[in-house]
Amino acid sequence: MQDEHPPHRGFGFWAAMAISVLILIFGLPIFGGGIWLATLGGSWYYIFAGLGLLLTAFFLFRRSMLAVWVYLATFIGTLAWALWEVGLDAWAQIPRLVAPTVVLILVLALIPVLRGRFATPRGTVAAALGGVFALVGSIAILNISHDGTALAQEETPAETAQEALPDDAGEAPAGETPTIDQDTPQPPPAPETPVDQEPAPEAPADAEPAPEVVPAETATSPTGVPLRAAMEMPQTGADWPAYGGTHHGTRYSPLAQITPENVAQLERAWEFQTGVMPPEDAGDSQRWSPENTPLKIGDDLYVCTPTNVVVSIDAQSGLEEWRYDPVVAPEILSIGACRGVSYFEDPEADTDALCARRIISGTEDGRLFALDADLGELCPDFGLNGQVDLEDGLGDTVPGWIGVTSAPTIIRGIVVVGYNVNDNEAEDAPSGVVRGYDAVSGELVWAWDLGNPDNRGAPPEGEVYTRGTPNMWTTAAADEELGLVYLPLGNSAVDYYGSNRSDLENEYATSIVAVDVATGDDVWHFQTVYHDVWDYDLGSQPALVDFPAEGGTVPALILSSKQGEIYVLNRETGESLFDVEEREVPQGGVEPEYLSPVQPFSTYHSLAMDPIEERDMWGMTPLDQLWCRIQFHDSSYEGIYTPPTTDEWYVQYPGYNGGQDWGAMAVDQERGILIANYNDVPNRLRLVPRDEADEMGMSTAIFDDGIGGDPQIGAPYAIDIDVGWRSDFTKLMCKQPPYGGIRAIDLATGETLWDQPFGSARANGPFNLPTFLPFDIGTPNNGGPVVTAGGLIFVAATTDNMIRAFDIETGDELWSDVLPAGGQATPIVYEHDGVQYLVMMAGGHTPMETILGDHVIAWTLPGGSDAGETTGDSEAP
Repeated sequence: MQDEHPPHRGFGFWAAMAISVLILIFGLPIFGGGIWLATLGGSWYYIFAGLGLLLTAFFLFRRSMLAVWVYLATFIGTLAWALWEVGLDAWAQIPRLVAPTVVLILVLALIPVLRGRFATPRGTVAAALGGVFALVGSIAILNISHDGTALAQEETPAETAQEALPDDAGEAPAGETPTIDQDTPQPPPAPETPVDQEPAPEAPADAEPAPEVVPAETATSPTGVPLRAAMEMPQTGADWPAYGGTHHGTRYSPLAQITPENVAQLERAWEFQTGVMPPEDAGDSQRWSPENTPLKIGDDLYVCTPTNVVVSIDAQSGLEEWRYDPVVAPEILSIGACRGVSYFEDPEADTDALCARRIISGTEDGRLFALDADLGELCPDFGLNGQVDLEDGLGDTVPGWIGVTSAPTIIRGIVVVGYNVNDNEAEDAPSGVVRGYDAVSGELVWAWDLGNPDNRGAPPEGEVYTRGTPNMWTTAAADEELGLVYLPLGNSAVDYYGSNRSDLENEYATSIVAVDVATGDDVWHFQTVYHDVWDYDLGSQPALVDFPAEGGTVPALILSSKQGEIYVLNRETGESLFDVEEREVPQGGVEPEYLSPVQPFSTYHSLAMDPIEERDMWGMTPLDQLWCRIQFHDSSYEGIYTPPTTDEWYVQYPGYNGGQDWGAMAVDQERGILIANYNDVPNRLRLVPRDEADEMGMSTAIFDDGIGGDPQIGAPYAIDIDVGWRSDFTKLMCKQPPYGGIRAIDLATGETLWDQPFGSARANGPFNLPTFLPFDIGTPNNGGPVVTAGGLIFVAATTDNMIRAFDIETGDELWSDVLPAGGQATPIVYEHDGVQYLVMMAGGHTPMETILGDHVIAWTLPGGSDAGETTGDSEAP
């Protein structure tokens, strides 16, 4: 009897049909997209690859062995192209070879179905062997192991950071200070040999002396507040008394109980939860990014939450002692961050008096308050019933428009505080004024109002501080002895348009400003970007160090930036200890008359990478990588400082998250090593004309992140930002990994000692799904490192919810632990009863898309003080 189901209609037939349809689905857009890419000046590979897929699908539909031969030729061509384009870089090969290899396996599996029509047994065997050979070769490429100490991406030497830049760079814009004030001595000429081959700089013999400070016994501030003499700065060791360890911001601990030899034994000592989480009905628009670095003073830890609740925790047991809630409404949080609080001990108060020891903190709704450090009660002598209203003198504000997100800096008993002004809402935003308040009385000591340098007090009746000026949203550093506080300034009220800015804004925006804490006057300033329209504001706290020089040391300030440049300045004068080169940068865009023709580049060190190219585009498959290639060629990109455009999208690399952002760096002066973790991620942006923005509703949507941009009211353009520049479908970033790294830098010379990708793929993947893969992909990271005399770096920051310990000399990862939430914060190290503790807050981060939490976790060695010896002081300073 005749078979009712002929063999050619069996499973093999339908498998061949299904695979041919699958290949056709991918082949059509790859072929069409390849033509599009080629017309934009991109690679022609995708045209041939798409054609090969279409022919393969056609012959599979015909059940012809020619499908195998055509696809083998396509695959071998793909393999050759992939090796030519990116070599043996395993991560770069994923979108090039993984999907084609899967298709290869499927096609080879169909050989028994196809061989009966257009193939001989010998041809079938040859095709199968060829396919197996190609498959093994591609798998071998994807499993190439990487040296852990290799560079995360090729580092651009300072002298070649820009492509084809002439030696005779132009001048800075008229009316603008090139690098420091005009009355400050200029840096010496650039050395003839590269910086990494020259000895450390000599201390300048002709440096201007530090400003003379009037004796504190008779001095008063411009507002009539009595001034104090310099105080002894609390040190790290037993304690962690300030956000950056000390107000020098070096994030260094002299403790050495935990070492590279025993760090793998660390175990959790306790875990505390604040109980403060976003409201359940908050929705996707709620920003929640704790970013908190606790303080440790005596027996106590002090933690703050995104709603500015301050909690005191026993440093040994992790038990709550008290909490104070300033009652900040979650819905007004613009950032949802409380990076830290500050501590002050009144030298004139009796030790047992109320608020002799006080915690000072700000709120996201614009208040500054002081608490008794032992009881958690408001200090009645501070301001009005324990609080100061920071909105005084600001004029019109919107709820949530301004807020304190970083720890104030206290120098000579003066609380120096800035605040975040919500980015890109309107040019007519509240002032970026930075103010100093007496740490005991809360009285205004001075106000540094950029637009009104002749008035260091409150504005006259009926007037306000100058609106729209650059603000300081991060933490300042301070030198008690010199009486200087160093303010890292942001940009003017809108970041991506500058033609409406004043001359003073153009001179001071994106600058580090040294302010005399007695008078509020600026002593010097150093600008890191001229006419900044890229949101490259200064987010990192500077580090104050005694910089090694011939014959001694120089009191120096190390400043890192979002664009990756690291500057070393004499902190008395602002003079750069290494040559700062002004190099020509791209021109054009919507403000050709406003852009500066040159920008300052450091010859000490740069975290900036080579300009990206088409071959740096990435994805999960060739299809989304192709789409990213099309977007790259369809965008304006001329390297760093590409001018903003409106007729087409433009690529900013690095994006506004760095380089380095608020996490800052750590410095081990004993070993002479600087540690910097950094981001390596572009953004893709477009200026939106005002009429188009009005149609989109962008001009009225204050704080509405759901429309994909910011209104920049008052400027001719709104701004649309694709943060991280992601594929529309898979949500993977368009640039290939790594997206972040950690680097050790020789402090004296600026040479790279080691550099490696930082962060695994375990919690990251396509469609925002975790892959659980432990491979070091190098993830974006926010949060700083801590270094210890024991030779260790402790750092979390990455999007894989991990905390790690590295050997500071080699970069070897020695220990890690999985956190219950994102670790976008900076750890601290302290000692209690002879035991060294590592503590950090794991609170997650909405923009970084990590798990949200409220956890404070402590680690110690088993057996505590019996596990090792410590060099730290066991008494609180």
